[in-house]
Amino acid sequence: MGRPAGASGEPSRLAAGPRQTWAALPWLVRSAVVWSACLVVVAAGLYLLGKTAALLAPLAVALAAALFLTALLDPVLLLLRRLRLPPAPAALLTVLLLLGILVGVGALVWNLTASQFEELRQELGQGLERARDFVTSTLPLTDEQLDRLVRQARQGLGAGAPDAVGGVRTAAETAGFVLFALVLLFFLLKDGRSMWQWTLRRMTGPNREVVAEAGRVGWRTLGAYSRGTMIIAAIDAVGIGLALVLLGVPLALPLALITFLGGFVPIIGATLAGAVAVLVALAARGPGVALLTLAAVVAVQQIEGNLLEPLVMKRQVRLHPAVILVAVTAGTLIAGIAGAFVAVPVTAVAYRVVDTVQRHRRAAAEDPSG
Repeated sequence: MGRPAGASGEPSRLAAGPRQTWAALPWLVRSAVVWSACLVVVAAGLYLLGKTAALLAPLAVALAAALFLTALLDPVLLLLRRLRLPPAPAALLTVLLLLGILVGVGALVWNLTASQFEELRQELGQGLERARDFVTSTLPLTDEQLDRLVRQARQGLGAGAPDAVGGVRTAAETAGFVLFALVLLFFLLKDGRSMWQWTLRRMTGPNREVVAEAGRVGWRTLGAYSRGTMIIAAIDAVGIGLALVLLGVPLALPLALITFLGGFVPIIGATLAGAVAVLVALAARGPGVALLTLAAVVAVQQIEGNLLEPLVMKRQVRLHPAVILVAVTAGTLIAGIAGAFVAVPVTAVAYRVVDTVQRHRRAAAEDPSG
């Protein structure tokens, strides 16, 4: 009977050993072990999340673009529905109207500026040459050192350039996702409200009210952002294009088009579009007109940022510039230019939804009857 007692006592001593060893460690070592394990788990989770996001990035971008266009075109759909059109014809007519506008504007701009894009390329090249002369004359850099830096940058960019087969595959995938976004846009316009009501009917209890309120706030935010961004981009394009015409800078129309497209990428897009305009002015008219162009670009962007944006955009849409920069950078790293376009509206909607849910939770916690 002694051995069974000893056998039953041995596992307890073995089990108590690791606990005693852990308890004997200094608290600093135990904290370091626990925090290191937590960091490893968090890093592994972020890595898996990043890999999943990279794989699903084209699908996510197509979905975000479809939602963005749905919010932008929703007033048109409601107008057609008030004219007694059924849901399917109204949605189809809205999509066809969008395609007609895009194709018409594209054809018009191409006919007016196709012959000028080669001139634009040459003007940019001359502007870069003048900028190069300015850099070498003001900074402690020789022409050979600057040429070496430019050559290394070109080699780095060329190393990541896809081959012809990869380019064709990328173009085919892009066309497929554009078609997917258009089809999804049609169904969202046609059945979006009924799908949302179907989702709400599956909710029970207080969660239904929270989800309904978060959905309304998110949809209003997306609509305000999409329409506000288009209006502000158009105002920027008109203002800067008019300034270029008054200053006698050539290629004002294509530069205004670049400004309009850049307006959909906050901060970064406007900065790059303004830099292109200044380079063209430097090459075509010299440093004096280039400085005036820079002053006009800065003035238009300051008026837009400090006066027009608070009036056009809803207060709930506005994000801190640091948040916008991080969102645009993350979107660019995940999905390129398309990711930069959709990163900010996704961030704005997510922020408003999370804020609404948190307000409901605080109200429920403060309610003594809840």
